[in-house]
Amino acid sequence: MTDTDLAFTPAWRLRELIDDMQLSPVELTTHLLRRIEEINPRLNAFLTVCADEALAAARLAEEQTARGESMGPLHGISVPIKDLSRTAGVRTTRGSLLYKDDVPDTDDMVVASIKAAGGIVIGKTNTPEFGHRGTTENLLGGPGRNPWDPERTPGGSSGGSAAAVASGLSPVAQGSDGGGSIRVPANYCGVYGLKPSRGRIPAPYGATGGWNVFGVAGPLTRDVRDAAMMLNVMSGPFPENPMSILEQPPDFTTGLQDGIKGLRVAYAPSIGRMPVDPEVRAVVREAAGLLADLGAEVDEIDPEVDGLTLRESFRKIFVSDMSAGLGHLLDTQADMLMPTMREYLELAATWTVADLARALRDMERFNGLMRDVFLSHDLVLSPVNAVPAFPIEGWPDTIDGQPVEARWGFTPFCYLYNMTGQPAASVPYGFSSGGMPIGVQLVGRFADEATLLRASAAVEAAHPWAQHRPPVS
Repeated sequence: MTDTDLAFTPAWRLRELIDDMQLSPVELTTHLLRRIEEINPRLNAFLTVCADEALAAARLAEEQTARGESMGPLHGISVPIKDLSRTAGVRTTRGSLLYKDDVPDTDDMVVASIKAAGGIVIGKTNTPEFGHRGTTENLLGGPGRNPWDPERTPGGSSGGSAAAVASGLSPVAQGSDGGGSIRVPANYCGVYGLKPSRGRIPAPYGATGGWNVFGVAGPLTRDVRDAAMMLNVMSGPFPENPMSILEQPPDFTTGLQDGIKGLRVAYAPSIGRMPVDPEVRAVVREAAGLLADLGAEVDEIDPEVDGLTLRESFRKIFVSDMSAGLGHLLDTQADMLMPTMREYLELAATWTVADLARALRDMERFNGLMRDVFLSHDLVLSPVNAVPAFPIEGWPDTIDGQPVEARWGFTPFCYLYNMTGQPAASVPYGFSSGGMPIGVQLVGRFADEATLLRASAAVEAAHPWAQHRPPVS
């Protein structure tokens, strides 16, 4: 196996090699740290690399392997952590100058779960300030870049995690998704990204900037089996959070090869009649045909959603939640914030109680709409984003000849499922004429990640993507 092949080996296979003592955790960690040193300057995927801590953890994992001790599913595997999540003893910036030197003394729950499974935190990945937008820029340094074209965005807000996985700097990574922040960068970087159901991943209730209304942690991986393994590690009931799913989760790695014959798929070429780039539209249409060829019953639907109402309702709830945790910064440290972060917080201050109440009413209506869709269907298929990856900070203001709002118009298809709570995945599928990845979004019933993963695995088997490696890798 060449060094490059090792970098693109899935985590489940690396785990087998470590078990069989054909690969040591120290060898693997050293190899990935060397790649990060070489490649990260071109991508800015990492804000912090914790080489010393990672190597110490790798040496301990190697000793445990030699002693034949019981090991977790991520034993010896490097896992970058999105820099919104606290990591004990490792700088956690939240993408903000306000926290550029902050070193927490505790881990977030999802980080603790990854470590308990044997995962090695190799670094903290790039994110916009407090994860407030769908591209990866902040005031800490250079923007996050896409390994398929470094002049283009990797998406966000888990852009650094997606770029790290796509370029072979780690087999898997942790991200979080409050409005598409796993799916958008997974789509733009050509990797698999899963937003679990609301409440699937344990998290404390009410953490500042945690987007508890919509947000959930999840995996970014190069194959579906790794995502299922990561979901096993991260999932579980947490009664202290009133939104937690209290049932014990299943083993998400079982049944991945069972196929999708007989599943009912609702194919939505658009949602809310929002404009879609013709190349994106063609890829999603092709994926609908593949699902039918694999035995699914595919029906085209046009959900009764007004796209502008959806966007405005999401924005009011999301930004109001942000303001509740961070609005005080306008009075004390506004000059330290990104301009768009200031803009959002200032915007929230202009909304009335009635404005927010109307947005919450819209969210209830959207929940009812998706409930009805899933009464007759097992999955929904739609675009992830309306356009392929665009130049950094070059948000499109026109899509397929129609004007859209910059910074919001490129990703109108993800918000809905943060509002309604269903699990949703970005599944790699094709490429634009310019060579940029284009994925498709698959959405499952609430708390039914198992069927979503099974359908994703069926697409992967019939239309594999892991052989594609970006130029910056």
